[in-house]
Amino acid sequence: MGTVHARSLDPLPMQGPELGLQADDMDLGEPEHEEKQEVLENKDVVVQHVHIGGLGRTKEDILTYEIADVFRAKNLIDVMKKSHEARQRLLRLGIFRNVEVVIDTAEGADALPNGLDVTFEVKELRRMTGSYNTMVGNNEGSMVLGLKLPNVFGRAEKLTFQFSYGTKETSYGLSFFKPQPGHFERNFSVNLYKVTGQFPWSSLRETDRGVSTEFICAQITGICTIIYCPKKHVSSYPHQMSIGSAYLRCAWYIALVDKFHLLIFLVLQVLSTSLWGGMLLPLGDKPSSIADRFYLGGPTSVRGFSMYSIGPQSEGDYLGGEVYWAGGLHLYTPLPFRPGRGSFGELFRTHFFLNAGNLCNLNYGEGPRAHLSKLAECIRWSYGAGIVLRLGNIARLELNYCIPMGVRSGDRICDGVQFGAGIRFL
Repeated sequence: MGTVHARSLDPLPMQGPELGLQADDMDLGEPEHEEKQEVLENKDVVVQHVHIGGLGRTKEDILTYEIADVFRAKNLIDVMKKSHEARQRLLRLGIFRNVEVVIDTAEGADALPNGLDVTFEVKELRRMTGSYNTMVGNNEGSMVLGLKLPNVFGRAEKLTFQFSYGTKETSYGLSFFKPQPGHFERNFSVNLYKVTGQFPWSSLRETDRGVSTEFICAQITGICTIIYCPKKHVSSYPHQMSIGSAYLRCAWYIALVDKFHLLIFLVLQVLSTSLWGGMLLPLGDKPSSIADRFYLGGPTSVRGFSMYSIGPQSEGDYLGGEVYWAGGLHLYTPLPFRPGRGSFGELFRTHFFLNAGNLCNLNYGEGPRAHLSKLAECIRWSYGAGIVLRLGNIARLELNYCIPMGVRSGDRICDGVQFGAGIRFL
């Protein structure tokens, strides 16, 4: 049986009675000549030593499991295949930047005529890496900072910290990951996090603290939610704290006609319509939490209304609803006179729209007919026109002139120019 050496070695010279080969340079699936392949496959060899060079803080015992199959190879083709598989397993650990493989004839006093030495030259990742990026959502943005410590204790452990600061939400999380030696998919992980969200339309702040532990296929998660409202006189939602509250929350989005093209006056038009809906059913006697309810209104849903300013409200604060629907009909056309045709101007479109929707709470003593009747009453709707700018294939910007209709007492409207940015629009 061969031995594993964790010292750094230069690649052995390609000389001797056998052929020195670079594993990554060989085409394992399609040898150039069938006769040569047959000779290599039938040539019995013995892997005498496996060397791992370039180790620093990595412990050699974690690597023994990943390269053990190389010793079981019986011919040169098999050696190359198993060496390549071992290289992939080493990279999968996430602790090496690069892994190179050199297969050469065995040397030394114990060298056999058909003996081979396999050398893995590795380059470890730095002790600490950082990242910075920005994220854009529906009328919100955030800055994300990350810090990662790979191979913390030398056995492929990973410690990760992430901090996010946004216009509506601030969060940070700490996670620890440790694989089981020889079984990377059987790992142990612990995650701690805290998320604080601001709901200015409801004058409240929600803080979620959670911890989750996962081992192999079993996961345990605990979440503590605290909802704070500085307006103590608002009886609709006093201070709330829930641990593991259960709800059945369903939402659906249907594109009835997606990018239906009409050729009108030899200019390509796009007609699009969509329908949204959702329902929240508390599982038990407790009422639904204000933070779990649906909200409607704003430049990404029912345009012409302020952000989440449709539906039940108390003293100027919007409480959301347990059921809602919203629909939209849109016509997109090229800009008049086609400025920037064939270049930057193709990212812009003229936008004509008609939106409608409603939101309310459920009375569980009433039947489905009464619920449908509520959703059909006091429908808010709006229409208007504007300009759309596509940002890649993900996000877009809209600048619309909106005319809100069906306005009810307490609704906040945006009668006139309204700007929206996001990744999902009605």
